[in-house]
Amino acid sequence: MQREHTRIKGFSRRAVVLGGGQALLLSALVGRLYYLQIIESSRYVMLAEDNRISLRLLSPPRGRITDRNGELMALNRPNYIAVLVPELAPDLETILSSLEGILSISEREHLRILREVRSKRSFVPLTIKENLSWEDVAKIEVNAPSLPGVSIEVGQSRYYPFAEAAGHALGYVAAVSKEEQGTDPLLRLPGSRIGKDGIEKANDLALRGTAGHRHIEVDALGRVIREVDRNEGQSGKDLALTIDSGLQKFIFHHLKDMSAIAVVMDALSGEILAMVSTPGFDPNAFNEGLSTEAWHDLVSNPKGPLINKSISGQYMPGSTFKMMVALAALEDEIISPNQRFFCGGHMELGDSRFHCWMKEGHGAMKMVSALQQSCDVYFFEVALRTGINRISKMARRFGLGAKLGIDLPGERDGLMPTRDWKLAVEGSSWQLGETLNAGIGQGYVLSTPLQLAVMMARLVNGGVAVEPHVIRNLVNEESILQQSRPVLPSLGISPASLAIVKQGMDAVVNTSLGTAFRSRIIKKGKKMGGKTGTSQVRRISERERESGILKNIERPWEERDHALFVGYAPTQKPRFVVSVVVEHGGGGSKVAAPLGRDILLETQRRVEAFPGSGAPRRDG
Repeated sequence: MQREHTRIKGFSRRAVVLGGGQALLLSALVGRLYYLQIIESSRYVMLAEDNRISLRLLSPPRGRITDRNGELMALNRPNYIAVLVPELAPDLETILSSLEGILSISEREHLRILREVRSKRSFVPLTIKENLSWEDVAKIEVNAPSLPGVSIEVGQSRYYPFAEAAGHALGYVAAVSKEEQGTDPLLRLPGSRIGKDGIEKANDLALRGTAGHRHIEVDALGRVIREVDRNEGQSGKDLALTIDSGLQKFIFHHLKDMSAIAVVMDALSGEILAMVSTPGFDPNAFNEGLSTEAWHDLVSNPKGPLINKSISGQYMPGSTFKMMVALAALEDEIISPNQRFFCGGHMELGDSRFHCWMKEGHGAMKMVSALQQSCDVYFFEVALRTGINRISKMARRFGLGAKLGIDLPGERDGLMPTRDWKLAVEGSSWQLGETLNAGIGQGYVLSTPLQLAVMMARLVNGGVAVEPHVIRNLVNEESILQQSRPVLPSLGISPASLAIVKQGMDAVVNTSLGTAFRSRIIKKGKKMGGKTGTSQVRRISERERESGILKNIERPWEERDHALFVGYAPTQKPRFVVSVVVEHGGGGSKVAAPLGRDILLETQRRVEAFPGSGAPRRDG
């Protein structure tokens, strides 16, 4: 009896414990349900909504680029895209075969489409081909019944109406690489483009704009059901340049058959009116997608069509550098402008002989006549007395030998050597013969065409440290955001020294003994001054001189001299400057000076046609 009572009591205790545990679990379950359904209900409603509503980013329209007169140089136009939804295409291979007959799909593109079909969900649209012509679009629409799953979408594509003529200045946009995506979600969108070179690269963030978005309703698998709402975002800012597109096109037409460079600049404001480098490239090709063969042709071309040689090309300036040597000597009172040196055709220094370009010599020369006739022996003497450090210091004041900070990527320094530079870089002492070579713009001296234009601007504007720029302003719908420019400082060069050099450059063009006399401008009020230059690309031995130097036209192209000219106009009140470099073109007086004349004439003519557009912007 006692045993039975104990057993019943133990059973009742276990039942109570078990019941209590069940009650506790039930309470916990009820509490959890209350927490989820009452307290956290709004949060889970939001999560459920997020599963149903998907946020998709929208690419904003890229800002346009205009020239100084409002002419469009880079714009957006409709991009017709053929897309395919695989789940709606019952026989993919048959559909692709039909499309190949309409759109000329290459084998490479065919393989890319099949690869994307395998890697993406069947309901996700994939791009078949972009930049379709209206004729291609019409063919697809006509054949739509036999092309299930294929449709046309309209996007935006960058277009450059001046093509090669402005390719280097504008740059181009192209697809975003994985390295360039970073953390910006906009750059991860299919079809995204960013600036890769030129103005497009330097101002990519401003031109890119702010992404829009759209909310779309999707099912459990992510298939789009409908669009709920849309925000187009903010388009990129429009950009106005200092460039005159008509002048740019004119110069390109004159240089397109050469490997050449020309830079035109307003000497008072620093605005770049034209910047041409030939051969060029068509930036539209990069946006549309270059073939492997086309890319190979561009990168293997020895004339460098992808390089903006206006700012990246480094050349010995030749005799265009003689104004710097003259100013260094005048400002440090090493010589007077009326001091004479005799040119007998060469100069002896130690056991070496340094030749003038005129074999018979020029006779007794003063500074103005030495500039006029570009006497090398005269400037050998001046350079030897002045020294390389003084010459280099003066050249740097005029913008040579260091980056100018122009608002374009890819600018290079050039080189203005000194004694310390050579010791540090080459570990050897500077030689007097190297000073002689530098005195005529040869040897170690290197400059870019842009630097030569800036040098000329500072020479003829009264010695003001004008700074080059190609951007006028950023434009949005509300206002024009003018870029602030600092007050331009003086270089501190005496007006008397500048007047002597300017007199010499006037004589180069407008007197019968001047090296550019045949390229003078006769039209009243349009006359130009300037300086020719011929830069050797290889050393000429004494043996070659004795046997007779081959003319440039008789040498292989890559061994011919570079032809240079720097000029300004009009002579009375200088306003515009130009620098011209023709790679392996031969003599500066024969090749580069006529080009400089034509460019300065056209520049002045265009300012007359657009009087308001040419006014300089001065601060202070």
